Amino acid sequence: MIDPRRLRVLRAVADHRTVTAAAAALYLTPSAVSQQLAALEQETGHALLARSGRGVRLTAAGEILLRHTHEVLAQLERAEAELAAHAGGAAGEVTVAAFASGIAEVLAPVIARLALDHPGIRLRVRDAEGDESLPLVLDGAADVALAVEYRGAPGADDPRLSRVALYSEPFDAVLPASHPLSMVPSVALADLSDSDWIGPYPGNPCHDVMVLACELAGFQPRLVHSSDDFRAVVALAGGGAGVALVPRSALRGMALKDTVVRPVAGQPPTRRVFAAVRRGSVGHPLLRPVLEALQREAAGLSTD
Repeated sequence: MIDPRRLRVLRAVADHRTVTAAAAALYLTPSAVSQQLAALEQETGHALLARSGRGVRLTAAGEILLRHTHEVLAQLERAEAELAAHAGGAAGEVTVAAFASGIAEVLAPVIARLALDHPGIRLRVRDAEGDESLPLVLDGAADVALAVEYRGAPGADDPRLSRVALYSEPFDAVLPASHPLSMVPSVALADLSDSDWIGPYPGNPCHDVMVLACELAGFQPRLVHSSDDFRAVVALAGGGAGVALVPRSALRGMALKDTVVRPVAGQPPTRRVFAAVRRGSVGHPLLRPVLEALQREAAGLSTD
């Protein structure tokens, strides 16, 4: 009989590619993870992992078991959701991992809404960039992720997650007030090819959006200044340090001293935001009201 707790360990190792990283995600020691994997190999009678450089990879048998692992863990999530619904009432804590502007624009109002409509549900918020929140959900450190599309993100058909589309928004160009293009009604990215750029660090999904948009416009942005805090990005632009692309919602209520904000000409780069939970848990009586509240709050933000 295969212990489903060991299947969670197998999936964590498959996701993180090293025993050490999987152990950190599961709040276990590396030796404990190794012991769980050894026991799982004994239960199945197959070698499930092989060394690959400094990490590990799944064997063919491991890949087969991983496919079933996704189904088993999703079914367990559904069982927990049905049992919770059978018990009646929605009371408990839900951890939501979200990026800063998503917290400000969507999550904070949702907390106020849930306090009135579902006073038994308490939200616990974790600040996490768009590419950090999904691993937190998969590892069980968060229940809901507020995430953005990015290169390498799990797709809508990923067997580990269920996604709910929330909103999409364009990136606007932020220029120093002294910039030669500050007076034009909209900015073509190609016209900024000679400018210094300010943007998030590599790994941040918004960095990917910036680089891809510039590549499509025919150039590589000369990234001189880096910050994941859009307030800092805008302040640097105001100081004349360079130009930037910033999601429109991140600019709301922000001091725009010595800067101008212009829409991007043509088809602007876009940030698509969604909520994600572990597959099988959508119907959980604690999570369903949270997802519905996120959808209602986000309904007025989309610009598509």
